[in-house]
Order: sequence, then structure tokens, then C-alpha cells
Amino acid sequence: MRELNITEKEAGQRLDKLLAKYLNRAPKSFLYKMLRKKNIVLNDKRASGNEKLAASDVIRLYLSEETIRSFREEPPAAPSHPDKRKKTALDVLYEDGQILLINKPAGMLSQKAKATDFSLVEYLTDYLMEKKEITRESLELFRPSVCNRLDRNTSGIVIAAKTLPAAQSMSLLLKDRRLYKEYLCVVPGEMHRPEHLTGYLVKDERNNRVSVFDSVRPNASFIQTEYIPQICGNGFTLLRVHLITGRSHQIRAHLASIGHPLVGDAKYGNAGINSRFRKEFGLDRQLLHSGRLVFPDMEGVCEGLSKKEFLAPPPGDFQNITGALFGVRAFFT
Repeated sequence: MRELNITEKEAGQRLDKLLAKYLNRAPKSFLYKMLRKKNIVLNDKRASGNEKLAASDVIRLYLSEETIRSFREEPPAAPSHPDKRKKTALDVLYEDGQILLINKPAGMLSQKAKATDFSLVEYLTDYLMEKKEITRESLELFRPSVCNRLDRNTSGIVIAAKTLPAAQSMSLLLKDRRLYKEYLCVVPGEMHRPEHLTGYLVKDERNNRVSVFDSVRPNASFIQTEYIPQICGNGFTLLRVHLITGRSHQIRAHLASIGHPLVGDAKYGNAGINSRFRKEFGLDRQLLHSGRLVFPDMEGVCEGLSKKEFLAPPPGDFQNITGALFGVRAFFT
């Protein structure tokens, strides 16, 4: 017999979903059969599988160790950076028992693209392991996760959830577009008036590229982007961008579609301008930074974030370039 004790980290999910994680090689038919036969019980009572779990619930598996081993993989090993000398310390802007806000550097993946990657998720797991907030065993039932993703070469604030209820709360917040997200970017051309852009975005999954159109297209998503010019000079503009809809590559593609691609953007940008900035500043990425989050009135597990604003300064290369172009280092106010 094995006993699984539910904590607030795993609470909020259905019993059958948790069992599918724990006995990850077992077919669903086996899990439901064990529930019907009371070989798996919740709080010593028969369960159907659709029960929502709460902290302090107890699941008992009246199964042989041989059966359990045959239906599950070994617990995942603790993450380990391939070269600890190059491991970057997390820049944590805010932390409570549910949520972390992390200022992600450019060059770091938000999530793994392939098995050998060491992404922000692995950094997060490693960080919480070192703090002893999670264990190798607890990762079997819930893994800390990032709630909003930034492109690898975009820097700025990423929200990470320590618990399932926090992840669910953030998912709903982002889906309802109640989180105010603001970015800084540098584009060619001198722009003097604020604008509210709309359009229709179509993603090419095979090439990981998007296109923006003025009218509806098949499989297109409606997008909205606002920008406010901050300062112009030397044929460039520093923009403050309010991301309203938050689709993949939205800011990069939307600004490129109106003739103002981001400086340094290899996918949507101007090759000549990118080459100039690479030679003059060593820039090998797009100048885009997610630096401001403003949370609405929040209740429940994430009420600690209610009506709070968080700012993250752009990285040094970004500030050096704006200093050279405009005579000021980019920052949020």
C-alpha cells in the first residue's frame, strides 16, 4: 500500500488527473477499474476520479509494489545545470508562498525546446529544491511552472507558479486579459504619436513564424497592440508597448507590419540595420524587454499580488544602446 498526502501545491486538480501523473504508464481503464474496486480510495472512501482534491486529502493505493513499479517511471531527477560555473542566479523580483516574479535574461528559454535544454523552468525547480520548498518526490505530483512565456531573446518579467492553485489563478488572469503588460523596444524610424494597432495574426507552426494582416484570414487570431513613443533620435524611436492580446511574436510582427521592426530582430527585422548594430554594439538579439506588470484586484491564493505594480530594469546592453542613440538609459517610470 502507498499513501499520497495532498498539500496545497497539488490541491485543485482532479483525482484521476493526479493518478495519471503518478501511475504514468497505466491506461485510464486500469485507474478507473481500481477506483471502482476500491483498490484506490480517497480519504478511505470510494471515489469516481472526478473529485477535486484539497489540501490534507489522503489517497491510498492498495496495490502491490510490483504493480506500482510496472505502471510508473522513476521520479524525475533533480535538475542540474550542465556547467555550474556558467549557471545564472535567478533575478527574483517578488516571491511569496504561491508565486515568483523573475526578471529573465535574454538568451534563456522560458521552457525546454529539447530534452537537453536547461530552461527557466529548470532554474526555477533547482531554486526551489535548494530552498527545500519542493522535493524529488513532490515533483511526481506537481512541477513548478512558468505562467507566461517570453521568447528566448526577449528579456523581462516572467510569472512562475509554486502551486497548482496559483498556476490556475494566473492562467485565468492571463486568459481574461486582466493583467497589464508593458514592454520597451527600439525601432527604426522616428515615431511621434501614440497608436492603437489591430490586426489578424496567422502562425506558421512549421517555421515558427507569424504574419499579420489587416483583414480576417483563415485560422487568424485578432490582435491588439498599443504603443507610446518615449524618445526619438538618430532615426530611431524608443517605444513603450502595451501588449493587449499577447499572441506569439505579436509585438515583433505587428510593429514590423507597419514598417518599424525591432532593432536586432533576425526573424522580422531589417538585415542592414541589424548588421550595423551587431558591428557597433555586438547586438545579437531583438531589443525587446517586458518591464512592467500591473495586477488587478486579486482574491484567493494570489491576493498578495492584488493591485500591485512590478518594474524590471532593461539589461545592460539595452541601456547602453539607448544611451548611445538617445543620450538616456532606458527605464520604466
